[in-house]
Amino acid sequence: MIKLDDRDIKILSVLDREGRISKTELAKRVSLSATPCGERLQRLEKAGIISAYRAEISLKKIAAHVEVFVMAELENHRVETMQGFERAVERYDEIVNCWALGGGYDYLLHVVCRDIDTYQRMIDQLLGEGAGFARYFTYVVTKPVKSGRIPFEALLPPRGKG
Repeated sequence: MIKLDDRDIKILSVLDREGRISKTELAKRVSLSATPCGERLQRLEKAGIISAYRAEISLKKIAAHVEVFVMAELENHRVETMQGFERAVERYDEIVNCWALGGGYDYLLHVVCRDIDTYQRMIDQLLGEGAGFARYFTYVVTKPVKSGRIPFEALLPPRGKG
């Protein structure tokens, strides 16, 4: 793990909120001149801490859609079953996120589709190709309530003064 100081954390925090900020403005926000700020940014990118820059898109302004969360339980916990499920999930663009879980369910999927019919056809295909489902539970998103930012400062151990 790369050691981060307060300025690195500030850079990450600003970029998490404003990914398109200019390097000059970023340097001003973190109280650095442009060159040292650019070097820190390059070090964070090279270390893989900054893995991508993205835009946050308002889908409702583009097209009608439905977001669905799916809790999936697999038939068994053999490595081949889990790997087969994960390979199957990779084939569907509608599954925008998938997390393996510890605890009650095995996976949580975040699905974005045109409508519920499209979602159901996708699930039927997954079931038909033997993706390893024992059962699944569908939760339709009715409205977004909070989309947060990473609390960088809260994740790091307390820093001593001195």
